This record gives sequence, C-alpha cells and structure tokens, in this order.
Amino acid sequence: MSTSSQHSAESVSAEPATTAAQSQLGLTPKRRGTDRADSFWAAVGGEPTFRKIVSRFYELVATDDLLRPMYPEEDLGPAEDRLRTFLEQYWGGPTTYQEQRGHPRLRMRHAPYRVTPKARDRWLAHMRVAVREAQLAPIHENQLWDYLERAAHFMINAHDDDGTEGGER
Repeated sequence: MSTSSQHSAESVSAEPATTAAQSQLGLTPKRRGTDRADSFWAAVGGEPTFRKIVSRFYELVATDDLLRPMYPEEDLGPAEDRLRTFLEQYWGGPTTYQEQRGHPRLRMRHAPYRVTPKARDRWLAHMRVAVREAQLAPIHENQLWDYLERAAHFMINAHDDDGTEGGER
C-alpha cells in the first residue's frame, strides 16, 4: 500500500483547500488520534525515534555550507523541534505541531528560501544518514523514505542554474 493512500484522511484545518498535488503527495496534515498504538509513529518507537532522526539530521545541517544559511536562527534547536513535531504528527503521533503552529503550509513556510534541486539533494543526503542510523525495520525505513523524497521534491522553488545556491531570497 502506498504512503499517499494510507494518508488520505481529510485535512484538520480550515485553511484554504489543499491542492490535488499536495493531497496526492500526502503533504497535508491528517486527522489522527494522538499517540495511536496502531500508527507508524508508535510502530517505529514514537518520540525517541523521531528525536534521534531529527537530531542527527540537524547535526549534519549545522556544518553544511549550502543548507545552514537557510536557517536564520543561530540556534538550530527551534528548527529541530518544528521538524520533529511535524513528522511526529504526520505519522500519527501527538498533534503538538498543529497546536503550536497551525496548518503546516510547507511550501509557504519554505517560500522565503531558495530551495534548489542541489539543496534538496543535500537535504535528502543528510536525512538519509539520519534515517539509516535510526535502524528502522526495512518496511518502515522505506515508507518513511518514500515520504521524505516526495516532500523534498515538492519544496523545490528555484533552479540551480541561476548562479546562486540556497540561503534566503
């Protein structure tokens, strides 16, 4: 079963209607019970697993010359918390992200930054390390990776060929 078909529940926000592409890619928040025992979030180990993945990812971002400038905060801690709570909510865990920040609006939140194919590839390379180091069961790793790849492709908003790379617009 594909990730998008598993995540076909309706959006939890009264925000503008999501596009067909967003829904197809599973990039919209879903109605989920918090901490559901049958969720992907619970199956992979819940909060400690997502904390491990996201923490390792941001360790790599901290030293990355292309991605680090996209994070205006000196401390990456708040960005780490946002990504972790988003992923936990998406995969069936607590709805902390929604409660603190509202609808994810991923493309809108990334619009101020030049997300190029090169930046996407670097993001995915760091996330691949973090996901592999988490040592998830292969079925869970594949399911998570499928989503992360689709989400990263969806965030591209600029081309590499214009002589600039990443950073704020």
